Amino acid sequence: MLIAKMNQGKDGDEVGSGESLEGEAQHWAAPSAHSPVHGRLQLPASKSLTGRELVLSALANAPGMLHAPLHSRDTDLMVEAMRALGARIEEVPGSGAFGADLRITPAAELTGSTTIECGLAGTVMRFVPPVAALALGPVAFDGDPYARKRPMRPLLEALSALGADISDEGRGAMPFTVHGTGGLEGGRVEVDASLSSQFVSALLLAGPRFTNGVHVVHTGERLPSVPHIEMTLEALRARGVQASSPATGEWKVEPGPIGARNLRLEPDLSNAAPFLSAAGAGGGSVTITDWPAETTQVGDQLRTLLTAFGATAELSADGALTVSRSGELTGATLHIPEAGELSPTFVGLAALAGQLGHTSRITGIGHTRHHETNRLEALVAEINALGGDAEELEDGIEVRPAQLHAGVWHSYADHRIATTGALIGLVVEGIEVEDIACTSKTLPQFPELWHAMLGLGTAQPSGGDVLGLGGLGSTQYLESF
Repeated sequence: MLIAKMNQGKDGDEVGSGESLEGEAQHWAAPSAHSPVHGRLQLPASKSLTGRELVLSALANAPGMLHAPLHSRDTDLMVEAMRALGARIEEVPGSGAFGADLRITPAAELTGSTTIECGLAGTVMRFVPPVAALALGPVAFDGDPYARKRPMRPLLEALSALGADISDEGRGAMPFTVHGTGGLEGGRVEVDASLSSQFVSALLLAGPRFTNGVHVVHTGERLPSVPHIEMTLEALRARGVQASSPATGEWKVEPGPIGARNLRLEPDLSNAAPFLSAAGAGGGSVTITDWPAETTQVGDQLRTLLTAFGATAELSADGALTVSRSGELTGATLHIPEAGELSPTFVGLAALAGQLGHTSRITGIGHTRHHETNRLEALVAEINALGGDAEELEDGIEVRPAQLHAGVWHSYADHRIATTGALIGLVVEGIEVEDIACTSKTLPQFPELWHAMLGLGTAQPSGGDVLGLGGLGSTQYLESF
């Protein structure tokens, strides 16, 4: 077994735009697998859980600790946001492989008169405004250029209805300012969360600190990513908050203290998607360690969804999930409104299955047009540019049989588009991913872990630590400690 310590993956120069910026970011040659993939690795913590627990820790009634949190661009931005509002967050030595633990001391009184930099992080731009409404003084929000296109109006209107004073000049998007008054009445509020479940989670996370709590009623026809709302409710309950869903499309949080916690965070199961799918794409098997037996993370659905492409998945008693494929990669028909964040990986698998004559349809993902970039448009454009046959549907993508060829895969500053390019490059030689550094949004160590999974020669992490790895097809693997 090869053991190596990964660098912490602190934020670098990440392109902050939803546009393809060829020439401004170095292309990364995606390695191809000339034999079945055999890898075993550990992944950093969940971005979704880290973001939620940072907010709750900053609003808690006593200091707390987050062990093995994710250190990435999104979570670094959340840490700085909570610090800007008065919380003290200190890095302390930890036992995790991917960076320090965090000690969070809540502010005695949340303070405004500051600016929150959101980058492209939906969790920051959605979860922090309700907290800012509890602070004293104005809090300005802005982010990367494409972040200004991401929808915010439903949340801003809901906060206004709950008593917050918000200035956005009618944009319903960034930049905007929350004029905090030190508290918020709260109560019942209607919100159309059709474009993002984060609108609901944002109100629920800060809801215990509202005078009357919060009762959120969804008014839209559809609601994507429901498991993320369940994750929010579970995180609140674990801290002693009364949080419930009294009816379909309704969630209620009672006012009261948010308990402090000392907890270890789960690995990011959604970030496991390209690694586990590598076994589906190239054959062989890939194992992710420390897979939780029970979790609210949507990435847990990989265990069942990957079988639609001809793979098998097995979770061992010691918490290791192994995905294998020995037969042919097949096409799939999936409807996954609750798992849109996994869809780019599945579309990549569909494009590879198309080379074998299979057609795939992945639907229920129309809301991903409003993620870090318009993911449907981006995926169709990049697959077709490589000779594929993909068509954008009203609510998804259809991929038909076609042979792919070498070329540049543009990332659109979207981490999941970038990792999809890496997946396609396993099978199609000559794929160059533009701006692989955008994976720092949620997984700064992606290139190093990808090379390690494939057993490639020597990978050089950005922090300077060298991973000495065997040749392609080697039985050595990376297991972080």
